[in-house]
Amino acid sequence: MSEDLWPPHTLDDPEADAPRSAASGSVTAGSVTLIIPTYNESANVGELLRRLRASIPDELPCEVLFVDDSTDDTPAVIEKAAGDCPFPVSVLHRESPDGGLGGAVVEGVKRAGSDWIVVMDADLQHPPHLVPELVGEGERTGADLVVASRYLPGGSRAGLAGSYRVAVSRGATWLAKGLFPRALRGISDPMSGFFAMRRSAVTADALKPLGYKILLELAVRCRPQRRAEVPFVFQDRFAGESKSTAREGLRFLTHLAALRSASPLARMVGFGLIGLTGFVPNLVALWLLTHAGMQYLAAEVLANQAGVLWNFLLIETLLFRDRRRHRHWADRIGRFALLANADLLLRIPLIALFVGRFGLEVLPATALALVTTFVLRFAATEALVYLPRGPRAVPTARS
Repeated sequence: MSEDLWPPHTLDDPEADAPRSAASGSVTAGSVTLIIPTYNESANVGELLRRLRASIPDELPCEVLFVDDSTDDTPAVIEKAAGDCPFPVSVLHRESPDGGLGGAVVEGVKRAGSDWIVVMDADLQHPPHLVPELVGEGERTGADLVVASRYLPGGSRAGLAGSYRVAVSRGATWLAKGLFPRALRGISDPMSGFFAMRRSAVTADALKPLGYKILLELAVRCRPQRRAEVPFVFQDRFAGESKSTAREGLRFLTHLAALRSASPLARMVGFGLIGLTGFVPNLVALWLLTHAGMQYLAAEVLANQAGVLWNFLLIETLLFRDRRRHRHWADRIGRFALLANADLLLRIPLIALFVGRFGLEVLPATALALVTTFVLRFAATEALVYLPRGPRAVPTARS
């Protein structure tokens, strides 16, 4: 990943350098690093810094780190506006936006050495005057994570444009809380992108973000024990257009699946559910081939390939996305197909037994044989396709 980090702007007053954490990594007690991911927000960042200047009290040691994936002049606009700021302002420009907005936040976390980290958007939908309140609530309550929530009394999602976005946001919240009831206990707005956290409560290397729901990633993987919330009114965008798209919605669903399948038991359940969906292309192909006159055992071999491809694509996307780098894609699909067809060598005798000895029809016999070999297929897939090859393995860039 190509990066460009220009150092914090500072004034002549040496005390203005108090935090200096993005560059040095040293921790300053009570200090705050404000991480702001940006993508083509040049029309917003000047006003954002102006409001931050008016909102952050002099006694709060603070620095601002923009992690920028822009293709416009956002970094130049930030650098110009930083000249009027009494606190350090840095820009980390990423040539490759790995992990999307969530990946940008993680890059900022890795460079932050302050006691507190505050994450917010650059479009002014997150009111800057709440930054000191988030940190103050954490200090007052001893919380590790303080979330700005639209769903507390006094909060509002007024800035969401249209009933469709409101419904999508609410549905995503219900889905996330339903899938992770313990990890999200005490968090009424897990879709919020505005929150403060103690640096000591975050292990950056444990984070594997995908898309823009970084709070969900942090809460599930890092499990901060003490949580607090403050209400906030979600504002209208100051300028520009929303980055929320249908593609981001799909990334969110993929992210949920990856988080939910993080444990071995959850992966096995997910593997089984994906295997169940693979019945459809497998059995449809089998029906077409047998009705075309092909002998049923030969049809089994060909129909199996449709299920193999279907299962591989879903497993790659939903279960082992973060392990794909361990092997080249051609190696992965070759091993997966080899295991699936080796499994077929076991299934065909079982199917023949179920049909010839027990008198089952071809389709139920096939389904029963698939269930019988399920656990063996899961263990072999995880061990031979997706586990790292060892400490000397060099991950391929083409995954």
